[in-house]
Amino acid sequence: MYPAEIVRPMKEELTTIGFQELLSSEAVESALSQAGTALVVVNSVCGCAAANARPAVRISLNNENTPDNLYTVFAGVDRDATDAARAKMTPFPPSSPSLALFKDGELVHMIERHHIEGRSAGMIADNLVEAFNEFCR
Repeated sequence: MYPAEIVRPMKEELTTIGFQELLSSEAVESALSQAGTALVVVNSVCGCAAANARPAVRISLNNENTPDNLYTVFAGVDRDATDAARAKMTPFPPSSPSLALFKDGELVHMIERHHIEGRSAGMIADNLVEAFNEFCR
């Protein structure tokens, strides 16, 4: 577990732009059982989350088509919520950071850590925008 004062700014990068923190497995189940589209960000303290994943998410949300709901869990902090979210992301192995798009509770697009590392925020945002344009109309 990371101290709250260390992760607070990393969480706020997403919550200040409209993401809802999911802090329990029940919250994940409830959120992802709703109709519509949902982007789930598995946030992390790692450098690729700070330099690539979170900036990519912010950029992607400037698109005309965006998910109905924005959710986040924090790996290494919100353990039950993160485990529940990752269970919904099968067959993909646990990965943080990661970005998952759901439609009507079903996983329709996944960006794993190895798709984040070494790629610019712009490239990742383009990937998300393509998914948003396909699934978030």
